[in-house]
Amino acid sequence: MIDEPAGVAYRIEDLAHHSGATVRTIRAYQDRGLLPRPERRGRANVYADTHLARLRQIADLLDRGYTLASIKELLEAWDAGRGLGGVLGLVAEVDGPWTDEEAVRISRADLDERFGGEPGDAAVAEAVELGVLERIPGREDAFLVPSPQELAVAAELHQAGVPLPAISDQLRELRGQVEHIAARFLEFTTEHVFARCLGDHPPTDADAAEAAALVRRLRPLARQTVDAELARAMQLFAQQQLRRHLGVEQPRSGTEKSRTLAIPATTMSLVEGLVGAEHAAEFIALAAEREARARAMDRLAANSNKEAEVDEPA
Repeated sequence: MIDEPAGVAYRIEDLAHHSGATVRTIRAYQDRGLLPRPERRGRANVYADTHLARLRQIADLLDRGYTLASIKELLEAWDAGRGLGGVLGLVAEVDGPWTDEEAVRISRADLDERFGGEPGDAAVAEAVELGVLERIPGREDAFLVPSPQELAVAAELHQAGVPLPAISDQLRELRGQVEHIAARFLEFTTEHVFARCLGDHPPTDADAAEAAALVRRLRPLARQTVDAELARAMQLFAQQQLRRHLGVEQPRSGTEKSRTLAIPATTMSLVEGLVGAEHAAEFIALAAEREARARAMDRLAANSNKEAEVDEPA
């Protein structure tokens, strides 16, 4: 905690005016531990010049491309009187959220209204467990929303008729698949990008600073790649789904022929138990397509690695 010297006293509205931050942003910084709590004087919360200086530090670091999580670590290091080496900056970059979203507050009343008055304590507890909501210490009637977009998607799905437990289950499944994609992307970039500055030896400040800069450059590339591939896959499978529902035959190449395969009864029973008999064939087809694409990607990656080894000088 930074000291609160006597001097100019600000109300939160005044602090917002002088710093350029909004009242909501100031409160969010307090909830995240970036800004010390104000001093209580009678019935009023009073802020000091140190709060204004801290807000300007945060704004400057944000302009430099740092995330809120990395800024918190840097400020804690400054408060503790420690030096700020390149490794600290690298750790802060990696540990920070890879998103431009800003957390917002939501009251329990607003949350109930957005979900039609349905989310009970069990649903709220599950949202907290998933990280969709974060509890604010000392507050039972308000939550912090790390990703307003994610909460908005859940609300839209619920308004469209999707039950809350189904939304939670879908989020858990999606996270598992996305985490697999993230792991593969990081393995790829570590091998081909970060290896030159993060070898087997402990990195120097210069090495760590270079790696931190690379993280900042590569962070948006991960989202852009996933966005592009998701759009392509959604278009492909949406067209296939629509044709199936309309009874329109899938377009085939001149050499493509349909074949009948014998699938064990136990396998069919398992699939039908998962998705229903009416969707069993579609499920098997999509699963086969996904596996084929995954193997194709693995072959391409393996071939690329072999070519790189051949090109390396002896």
